[in-house]
Amino acid sequence: MVRAAVPHAEGEDASDYAIVRRAIEFISTEYRGQPSLAAVAAAVGFSPEELQTAFKRWSGLTPKAFLQAVTIDRARGLLGEGASLLDAALEVGLSGPSRLHDLFVKHEAMSPGSYKDKGRGLALSYGYHSSPFGRALVVASERGLAGVAFADASDGGDAAALEDMVRRWPQAGFQRDDAFTRAYADRAFRPSEWQCERPLRVVMIGTDFEIRVWQALLEIPVGETTTYSTIAERVGAPKAARAVGAAVGRNPISFVVPCHRVVGKSGALTGYHWGLSRKRAMLGWEACLLARR
Repeated sequence: MVRAAVPHAEGEDASDYAIVRRAIEFISTEYRGQPSLAAVAAAVGFSPEELQTAFKRWSGLTPKAFLQAVTIDRARGLLGEGASLLDAALEVGLSGPSRLHDLFVKHEAMSPGSYKDKGRGLALSYGYHSSPFGRALVVASERGLAGVAFADASDGGDAAALEDMVRRWPQAGFQRDDAFTRAYADRAFRPSEWQCERPLRVVMIGTDFEIRVWQALLEIPVGETTTYSTIAERVGAPKAARAVGAAVGRNPISFVVPCHRVVGKSGALTGYHWGLSRKRAMLGWEACLLARR
């Protein structure tokens, strides 16, 4: 079992994410004032030109276009109150009526025994890859993608991200193989690779209830959010919103199994295992995808 991690140097897209995440935080909370590019840039400590370049490289949109995409003038906050990103994009006139195709995911569940045995007998490969949301840890078996996490230097970096994943299945064998996991990273984070004729294979390792919840998450389209109580109804346990919240929090396949699209009953963003800033950035990135359609 491997627990150590190799130090890395931050790449260009990781640097973009660090800048853009802060810009999204500012825009998403200050959108009512319609801040200028200069104001956003000043808030994140970069020049307007640097911010414009990084933002467009990251999302394909300018900060101004993103501001438009997350603005709803009639008393609703897009990211703060759980409004449909698609509806918001339509309302500000940035998107046509066509829907962005969701991640085409073909999923299966491991046997309950595999989870109860803490992954005994499982051979899992892991690797570290650049993503729009920072450095990603990708875990996969021969059967499919099993985990996606994020390695933040402020939270222990590569070693902490791997340790968090190993704790889920401590009896599994972990072997670093970036070449094997790179294809899964590409399929997860590149919209051009989201093709129905080549579905991304995902393997879920959890309790029966957790797997039902994670399957329900896969039904939430890109550009939309839902609530824990709605998920509870979908899995046939309408009074178990709290248990659903716990299962959402234990989802090991970040972004691909989109737990970031679940919000509180009031519409407010709630806790996210990899940080609320990253959750907001994921929703913002999806808003950008819709706005470019």
